[in-house]
Amino acid sequence: MRLITWNVNGLRACLGKGFLDFFQERQADVFCVQETKMQPGQAVLELPGYTQLWNSAEKKGYSGTAVFTRTEPLAVAYGLDLPEHDGEGRVITCEFPAFYLVNCYTPNAQRGLTRLDYRMRWEDDFRAYLVSLDKTKPVVLCGDLNVAHQEIDLKNPKPNRGNAGFTDQERGKMTELLDAGFVDSFRYLYPERTGAYTWWSYQHSARANNAGWRIDYFILSSRLGPALRDQVIHAGVLGSDHCPVELELDWNSKGEARL
Repeated sequence: MRLITWNVNGLRACLGKGFLDFFQERQADVFCVQETKMQPGQAVLELPGYTQLWNSAEKKGYSGTAVFTRTEPLAVAYGLDLPEHDGEGRVITCEFPAFYLVNCYTPNAQRGLTRLDYRMRWEDDFRAYLVSLDKTKPVVLCGDLNVAHQEIDLKNPKPNRGNAGFTDQERGKMTELLDAGFVDSFRYLYPERTGAYTWWSYQHSARANNAGWRIDYFILSSRLGPALRDQVIHAGVLGSDHCPVELELDWNSKGEARL
């Protein structure tokens, strides 16, 4: 089973920068996007064979997530069912026979950490939500989680410590999530790989110099670890300041992970 996540930083703009070419080339079973910055109907998106699911922010041109899936989910939930968090279109949960897929665009702590306190409340509520799902069936979480967990996950850790996305608080919340029964699939497969980034600033030729951050993830229930086959960071795919990340899981004919 092939799953892809990509923060497109504005889907309408990305459509003009090769989104459909990559989409058609990879033929993923499930394709998740974040930061759509649009309402359904603001762009013509023809994806034959895929069900389209949208969760747009109340504020126009901001945030938003979408899931494009070949298999119709058993059920779909939008948001966390918590009013404080559900106006920005940040979460879509799809229930499939063998697992839950959660597509997430985590709030940014913002310059000056003006939203860090809110981010901490989000982290606790979101972790509780994932743990509750995991009690029923395994979880595959993907998306832009807006944190580089370890120093190995960004090019310049020392000068960035304390900046949004690399505060001790945000990194600690990622540790809490993993300790609650989940694995970072990339580090599960490649614990020591360096230079593996998914986001680059538009400034200072960061992408050309590969001065990036790994902030886009597939986080899985720990019991799915043995089903992991590969994870590919498509760093050469342009169209956004993030690049797509692809996950391959080994499933049997019943849609269950081969453990």
